[in-house]
Amino acid sequence: MEIVGKNVLVVGLARTGVACARFLARAGARVTVTDLHSTEALTQQLAELAGLGIRYVLGRHEEGDFTGADLVVVSPGVPQDHPLLLSARGAGVAIVSEIELASRFIDAPLVAITGTNGKTTTTTIAGELFRASGFATYVGGNIGDPLIELVESGMKVERVVVEISSFQMEWVDRFRPRVAALLNISEDHLDRYGAYQEYIDAKLRIFAGQSRDDYAVLNADDPLVWQYAPTLAARIFPFSRTKELAEGIFCRDGVIVYRHDGVEATFPTDGFRLTGVHNLENIMAALACALLLGCRPEESLACVRGFESLHHRMEFVRSVGGVGYYEDSKATNVGSVVKALESFDDITLIAGGKDKGGSYAPLVPLVRERVRHLILIGEAAGRMEAELGALTDTRRAATMEEAVRLAAEITAAGGTVLMSPACSSFDMFRDYEERAQRFIAAVNALQG
Repeated sequence: MEIVGKNVLVVGLARTGVACARFLARAGARVTVTDLHSTEALTQQLAELAGLGIRYVLGRHEEGDFTGADLVVVSPGVPQDHPLLLSARGAGVAIVSEIELASRFIDAPLVAITGTNGKTTTTTIAGELFRASGFATYVGGNIGDPLIELVESGMKVERVVVEISSFQMEWVDRFRPRVAALLNISEDHLDRYGAYQEYIDAKLRIFAGQSRDDYAVLNADDPLVWQYAPTLAARIFPFSRTKELAEGIFCRDGVIVYRHDGVEATFPTDGFRLTGVHNLENIMAALACALLLGCRPEESLACVRGFESLHHRMEFVRSVGGVGYYEDSKATNVGSVVKALESFDDITLIAGGKDKGGSYAPLVPLVRERVRHLILIGEAAGRMEAELGALTDTRRAATMEEAVRLAAEITAAGGTVLMSPACSSFDMFRDYEERAQRFIAAVNALQG
């Protein structure tokens, strides 16, 4: 990508936008940054870009900046149907995401991981697997560090592992991961997309630039994922926890089996610190990505055995009166809660928050079979009670603290209290981390 002397507009000045603007300015582009926030609200970001000769249009957007640019770089938070982006596209201006921009300047083999749930865990494990086999590895993307920061740093790496959200895939063009993984698909972000299929199509773009020389790691147990396998150009490498595979990675009788081009490696799951069916899938997907790009089985097994749960994803808090309390605040959609409910019996489920527009129907059989008590909080409580309330004993709570106290009163010894919301947190909390901390504090305040 030729950027020297080009007029480049960076839309959005969050961390990704700052990194893009800094890279582009230092690489010789004529950079304009636009953001609807005021100069006063962006003091820190502007300080990071001081002295780079960047032009700023803050507190507003100007259509001429969009239509007159040679290239527009869009932050993930800006929707694809923004009128000014449509104007730019109509004027023939190239529009790319930060992921696309960064990938044009990366030579190392790249692993890209997406899915509705499990992206962060799988990406983190994959990065650790490459490091355990001695590869200099960069881990970034939606997981925290923008991919463009790798390019900007000039760091020499041998492997790149990147978590990709649907938002980041909306403006990719030639993005081509050596290995791309799609973990699962369930309804999410319908407050952003006009239809479920639009969300699915955004996820599938992770494979768009691949060829037969690349690999597509797919969940063979997810019918929605698997139905797209015949449409992909890459070589399909499936993973499954329910069936044996001649080529791929699967779990049988407590042993993960990897089969590829006539080579087989086994990974006994006893001793794994990560538990739950969702984590078994995450581990298999991460192993597939790593082994396909040269990781050694012996170091990989030791690495997986030592890996512990990430914060706010099925994290054990404490046991009180024979009841285990688990915090799953990152479960912001229905598909994630399905995986959580499959991991326990005799559950008191605390759920609710800001509704994201998807159906709660996938929870029906699991709530009926495994949830003894359902405690609902937040804006979505009314809708969730209408769809799920008749299936089990259902209560309402006004606060997280009240929900935890109520759960402690009604859950018998041997049961599990699980906070797995199926909703975003923004109705009651700053983010999912604050929601998690409020739950943890309330559990730790229980007597016993």
